[in-house]
Amino acid sequence: MATDKQGNPKDRYPVPPFPKQDQEPPGVTSSMQPVPDHGESSYRGMGRLTDKVAIITGGDSGIGKATAIAMAREGADIVISYKDKVEDEDAADTQKWVEEAGRRAWLVRGDIRDEAHCRHIVETTVAKFGKIDILVNNAAYQMSYSDITDISAEEWNKTFEVNMSAMFYFVKHAKAHMPAGASIINTTSVNAYSPNPSLLPYAATKGAIQNFTASLAQSFLADGSGIRVNAVAPGPVWTPLIPSTIPDHEKFGEDTPMGRPGQPVEIAPVYVFLATDEASYVSGATIAATGGRPTI
Repeated sequence: MATDKQGNPKDRYPVPPFPKQDQEPPGVTSSMQPVPDHGESSYRGMGRLTDKVAIITGGDSGIGKATAIAMAREGADIVISYKDKVEDEDAADTQKWVEEAGRRAWLVRGDIRDEAHCRHIVETTVAKFGKIDILVNNAAYQMSYSDITDISAEEWNKTFEVNMSAMFYFVKHAKAHMPAGASIINTTSVNAYSPNPSLLPYAATKGAIQNFTASLAQSFLADGSGIRVNAVAPGPVWTPLIPSTIPDHEKFGEDTPMGRPGQPVEIAPVYVFLATDEASYVSGATIAATGGRPTI
């Protein structure tokens, strides 16, 4: 269960406007106002992932951090992949919460645009933990642009390499180590349905991830591997990426039907469900968690 809070979901968490708080990408949690809720004091596990092993990219903060905490409290050991030294503090905090849940955690810093680094994470996870039951492809990069002419080829390619190519690398190298019943969960976005024109490269990758997920799900059902592949499509969620990449983050999330951004703790249970055996008939699906924004 994710939270003890009751009542109207519109009133559960902070509502914009938020303080102006520009950060350099990728941003850090400790500098955010309000500080995001990752379920540190509220998520209660029920043993649904006992002795599973999960790789979570972007597991240092935001949705990845909340998912790591939730899965650990459900009984899983967690591999936390993140990119930059500036994120060390966030990653160490995630490791602390995983270990306080009585599970093992391994932190690995590095650039997942490098296929060799992705292969290293996979191979070392198998060496340390013996298997991979859950692969959460969550890490993402975005920047805002006012016009397509402002987007360099380098920025366009970087966005696709982080958001899309890394998923391909991880799945490619992890598949052979994932037993029947394993789960791959990719993070897409409400931008796959309703693209924000100021996030052109990012939104394009999220549409690609949706297609990638559907294709993989069919392929893995056809080949008998028994690996399910699904996606989660969050709406606006309050993470370090927001004050570091969105110029008008003071108003972030106010245009949703709920009138506020989601908190990471509100998204993590969707990943938990897709990783559990209760979701055995779910593959090729995208579950939207958008604060009421339609995805049809």
